[in-house]
Amino acid sequence: MTRPVRIGNSSGFYGDRDAATREMVEGGPIDVLTGDYLAELTMLILWKARQKDPSAGYARTVLGQLEQVLGTCLDRGIKVVNNAGGLNPAGLAGQLADLAGRLGLHPKIAYVTGDDVLPRLDELQAAGHPLAHMDTGQPLSAAASRPLTANAYLGGWGITAALAAGADIVVCPRVTDASLVTGPAAWWHGWQRDDFDALAGAVLAGHVIECGPQATGGNYAFLAEITDRRYPGFPIAEVAADGSAVITKHPGTGGLVSTGTVTAQLLYEIGDPAYANPDVIAHFDTARLSQQGPDRVLISGTRGSPPPPSAKVAMNLIGGFRNTMTLVLTGLDIEEKAAWARQELFGVLGGEDQFEDVDVRLLRYDTPDAPANEQATAHLRITVKDADRRKVGRRFSNATMELALGGYAGFHTTSPPTAETEFGVYWPALMPAELADHAVVLPDGSTRSIAPTPPGPARWPAGEPVSAATADKAGGPAEAGQTRRVPLGLACGARSGDKGGNANVGLWARDPAAYPWLRDYLTVGRLRELLPEAAGLEIARYELPNLSALNFVIAGLLGAGVAASTRPDPQAKGLGEYVRSRLADVPARFLPDPAGAGQRQERP
Repeated sequence: MTRPVRIGNSSGFYGDRDAATREMVEGGPIDVLTGDYLAELTMLILWKARQKDPSAGYARTVLGQLEQVLGTCLDRGIKVVNNAGGLNPAGLAGQLADLAGRLGLHPKIAYVTGDDVLPRLDELQAAGHPLAHMDTGQPLSAAASRPLTANAYLGGWGITAALAAGADIVVCPRVTDASLVTGPAAWWHGWQRDDFDALAGAVLAGHVIECGPQATGGNYAFLAEITDRRYPGFPIAEVAADGSAVITKHPGTGGLVSTGTVTAQLLYEIGDPAYANPDVIAHFDTARLSQQGPDRVLISGTRGSPPPPSAKVAMNLIGGFRNTMTLVLTGLDIEEKAAWARQELFGVLGGEDQFEDVDVRLLRYDTPDAPANEQATAHLRITVKDADRRKVGRRFSNATMELALGGYAGFHTTSPPTAETEFGVYWPALMPAELADHAVVLPDGSTRSIAPTPPGPARWPAGEPVSAATADKAGGPAEAGQTRRVPLGLACGARSGDKGGNANVGLWARDPAAYPWLRDYLTVGRLRELLPEAAGLEIARYELPNLSALNFVIAGLLGAGVAASTRPDPQAKGLGEYVRSRLADVPARFLPDPAGAGQRQERP
C-alpha cells in the first residue's frame, strides 16, 4: 500500500461516548477502527469485575458498540483493533465470535496475550528483578500488600502479525495506547523493526488520537477558537509510509483540529520528550506541526531510536480503606470555624494519630457580601485512611454528626454519613523486555510468539530535565520590554494529567514568537511560585522548542495514584488551567489587543 492508512479512534476510555463507534464508521472512509479502553485504574476496575464473574475482565461496552457496525466493517474491509480485552482478551474474543454468530457474520478474530505477569512475580523477583517502584525506588517485596494486577506494556508487532494473517478483529490486553496505531500502520506499509523514524511518527499519531476528542477541541484551553460547539468529532490519523501523519476528523462533525489542539494532546501525560515505547523511543521534541487546511494538521519530522531494554509493568495493589466527609462552612470566621471543627471531630474520635493517614483541606468558595447563600460557603474536606476498615467506616462519618448541634454555627454536610471504601495503589516498575511472553493467537487458532525488538544506541539525544541551577536562573529576558500583570494563560495554553502518582503540566506559547520569553520566564522556581502545593516536591522541566512548549513533571503530587489520591482533582486534569489562571508579568506585545475580549480577563 502506498497511500496513507486512515486510522479512526472511537474510544478514549472505558465509558466513553457510546455513539462514537457508529459515528466513526458511518461518518466517512476509514481503514482501521481503534478503541482505547484501558488506564491504570481501569485494570483495577476490571479485576473487581472478575472477582464477581470469572468470565469478565474485559470492557463490556465494546460488544454493544461493535454490534452496531460489525457488518459494515466487514463489508468495507475495515479492520477492528482495540485493547478492550483488558484482563481477559480470550474471553472478549469469544464473546465477539458469539455476537458475530448471532448476526450471521463470520469475522476472523485474533487476540494478543502475554502482558499478564501476575503469576510470575515471585519468579521474576527470585531471578534478581526487584520490580522497584519507578518513582520511589522501593522494591516490590517491601510493598504493604501483594499486587492484584500486574501487566507489562506490549508493543504493536503482535497486532501487525494478526492483521498480516488476515484477522478482521484484533483484541488486545495491556498494549501501549500508541500500539493501536503503530501495529496497523506497520502492517499497512510493511515496516520493518528498524524503521524507527516511521514507527516514532506513528507513536506520536497514536498518542494524539488515543484520548479521542481531546485532539479535536475537547479540554482545549482556548475556547474562543472552537466555533463549532457541537460534541467534537473523534479523531482520525492518516499515517503515511514515512510515519508522518495528518490528524483530522470526519466532515460535518463538531470541534476543531488545529496545531493548538494537536499540541495540547502531544503534551498530555508525557514526561521526558524521549518517549519510550516497546517498539521505539519517539523523540517528541523532533516533531513539527503544520496546518494543512481546515481540520487537518500534519505531524512530520519525528525521529526514533531503538526501544529501551526494559518493559514497563503496571501493578495495582490494595492500599487500605478510606472515607471522606465534607463539612460546609458559611459566612464569617471561616478559618476559625474550620480549625474548631477539626479539633472537635478528632477529639470525639480519639485523635488524628490513630489513623494511618489524615488529609484535611479547606476549600474556599466563599465571597464577601455574597449575593446568594451558596456563594458564601466554603468546604472542609476531611479524608481518613487506614488498613482497618472499622476505623474509617461509619465510626468516622457518624462522628461528624456529633458536631451538628455542638459545633460551629451553620453546620451541615454535603452528604449523609457514608461507609468506608477500599482504595488501590498504583505501582509502576520495569522488567527486562525479553522476559515478556508477547504472543498472538491467530484466527486459525495457532499461536505465534512475538520477540521484542533488540535495544540499541540512541539515534537522537534523550530529553534532559534542566538542572536546578539553570532552571532557577532569574526569569525573563532583558528585551522583554513593557509587561502587564495578567493571567499567564493569556499568552500560553496548557494541558495536564496524571502519570501514576506524578502530574504533568505541558504549556505552549500561543504565539511562537513568545516561546523564548516563556522558556526563560517559566523556570522550576517560578512554577513553584505559581503552584504552591508543589513546594518541596521534585519537579523535572523539559523543553520542546519545535512545539514552542515546556513540560513539567511534578513527582508525588498525586500520592500513590488516582485511586489513592486525596486531591479533589486526583488526575490533575485541571492543574494546567489553574497555572494559566495565575498572574504573571507578560510582555505586552504577546497579549491580545487591549480592545479585545482577552483584555477583559486582566486583573488589577
